[in-house]
Amino acid sequence: MDALLQRIELLIKARYPLVQLVTHEEARIERALERMANDNGLRIHRWRCSTGLDSLPDAGETADPVMALEALADEEEPGLFLFFDLHPFIEEPDVVRRLRDSCARMGSRQQAIVLIGPYPRIPHDVEKEVVSVDVPLPGRVEVSRLLAVLLKKQGLEVPPNRFERFVQGSLGLTEDEIKRLYARILIGGDGFSAADLVTLNEDKAQVIRRTRVLEYWDVQGAGDAVGGLDNLKGWLAQRRMAFSPDAREAGLPEPRGVFMLGVQGCGKSLMAKAVADAWQIPLLRLDVGAVFQGSSTGGGSAGQRLRDTVRVAETLAPVVLWIDEIEKGFLSQKDAGGGEAFGTFLTWMQEKKAPVFVVATANEVRMLPPELLRKGRFDEIFFVDLPNVHERLAILEIHLRRCPTDTSDFDLPLVAEETERFSGAELAEVVTGAMFAAYAEGRPVESIDLLEVAREMVPLAITMDDRIKELREWARPRARPASLDRRRIDFFEEWEEVS
Repeated sequence: MDALLQRIELLIKARYPLVQLVTHEEARIERALERMANDNGLRIHRWRCSTGLDSLPDAGETADPVMALEALADEEEPGLFLFFDLHPFIEEPDVVRRLRDSCARMGSRQQAIVLIGPYPRIPHDVEKEVVSVDVPLPGRVEVSRLLAVLLKKQGLEVPPNRFERFVQGSLGLTEDEIKRLYARILIGGDGFSAADLVTLNEDKAQVIRRTRVLEYWDVQGAGDAVGGLDNLKGWLAQRRMAFSPDAREAGLPEPRGVFMLGVQGCGKSLMAKAVADAWQIPLLRLDVGAVFQGSSTGGGSAGQRLRDTVRVAETLAPVVLWIDEIEKGFLSQKDAGGGEAFGTFLTWMQEKKAPVFVVATANEVRMLPPELLRKGRFDEIFFVDLPNVHERLAILEIHLRRCPTDTSDFDLPLVAEETERFSGAELAEVVTGAMFAAYAEGRPVESIDLLEVAREMVPLAITMDDRIKELREWARPRARPASLDRRRIDFFEEWEEVS
């Protein structure tokens, strides 16, 4: 917030007449602007459509925005005019005219109109006069101060390590949301104990989910649920510590993200969860469909909702931002604002500074534009193909862990051989089907159950054979394989045995 206030102060001193602050936190930004105004000898005027300009004795007469802007002509002393509810009226011709007149006068008076609202709405007539600034959510320093004051007031002591975990767990929320969560912990918790951290994370997940655009995912244990994809795993392992200060001192750039495309049901989405689990950082899933909903109900444009999402992700950083089936969102919604949102996403990917690692997945490559795939947006592009026999064996072993029966004597290599062209999701269904069949007969699962279920299934790769061939042909010169080339490994192992 201090950096933001310094920027606003600089804009006022440089005679910028119109500043727009994009935020949902009216009270927080109002307090900050009051401090800045007092430090610089500026008077604060507030306008709300319910009360009018509070600095006038007959404030009610200026509840109309045109009357309020007209009244500014009589004010000559330096000051800030905070307009909290102007965005619904911003396109009205009379409002636009009064704004332009006010901007022309204020440059010589060290005055500025500050528009405060959740969405950036500026008419074209005054867009050359306005500077739009996104107000960041409370950062680490601000949340630490808030928690420290609360603990002191309550007479509570929290170990430094747990204090830091509460601060980290509060990032990504507004000040009011943080205060409500802390109040709940004080009323129903144990005084910010380790157990209250679970409550904090659960409530935080609910708060973020209410945004309708982001979902906060629990990824504990996801890293152990991925079979195969060793090439991709090795690449990710090399970047595990890339967000650390030591990596910055070594001259390493922060990783931007990875793009995974390939056959459906082969582990792309599961890999996104595994990355967050392995790196021990939060996972946020972007619901691309929700980005394009709400424009007609005052929810702002798709581009603005994406900018809000980015702001939350950057506040939570380091974090993994998962965008599933990107081609069904940005690129198929051009008529609903997809072009604007997609452009916003590309610019952010190119310029982002915060440690937000983007994991994007796609099944359909023909819709992908070249600007998305060029270097500088993602660190690498991986192609996730159908699992080979070694990977199928690993996947079967993973899914059989939920079976209470001892499976050590199962002929899993035979099952792996018999399930050629099965995806990881289909192998999971093979195990599930075998468990149902055995349970219905009141006996333990056997290898033959797996084989019978597999022989009855028709894998997607057979019904979509032509499409998968096209996908492989497209990916061969453009993407790295996510799986190791086991044919070469098997050849050298056999050669060593012969020699």
